[in-house]
Amino acid sequence: MSYTIPARDPRAERGQWRAAGWNQAGWDQEDEAGAGALSCESGVRMPTFERSIEMRAEAGAVFDLAQDYNRRLSWDPFLREARLLGGATQAGLGVRAWCVARNGLGMETEYVSFSRPSVVAVRMTRGPWLFRRFAGTWRFTPVVSGTGMGTGTTRVTFRYQVSARPAWLGWLLDPPLLAIFARESVRRLRALKRAAEGAG
Repeated sequence: MSYTIPARDPRAERGQWRAAGWNQAGWDQEDEAGAGALSCESGVRMPTFERSIEMRAEAGAVFDLAQDYNRRLSWDPFLREARLLGGATQAGLGVRAWCVARNGLGMETEYVSFSRPSVVAVRMTRGPWLFRRFAGTWRFTPVVSGTGMGTGTTRVTFRYQVSARPAWLGWLLDPPLLAIFARESVRRLRALKRAAEGAG
């Protein structure tokens, strides 16, 4: 018995993503503030999505809350374990972290960009077999008024690129994988908003 794997149609796939309501504004683009963190070593690009929310808190305070691993589990509903590795006591460039999701899947990531209070970026260094590549950027942008004055509000944007194994089944596995991360990103942003505004 033989079968033929259908050829991929990237344009059709992108149309399906848009029809499903997923944000594809960042598809196949490198993250400017992430210092290239979201590009792959081989030059192959991964499907991308991002989600954003505004919260009534200063960017520095939100950044510190989000990157404080001693407080991470107090607000992040996606994780059941979060800790820094290699004896690190605080997040920073080159620091590795180990995080375990509620479903028990764990992933080691490395900070490849860390610029307080505006942006952090990580890439996967070790994780579940299903994840071929994983990278993410969290950006913290102060919201300014029409006159250029600060408003005390911060726009937080989570941007992720994820691809699944095996690579030849990416057309089938990548969309549901990103859909899960997109849904969880909304929950995490809302939880971070509650924590940041409550702390203020």
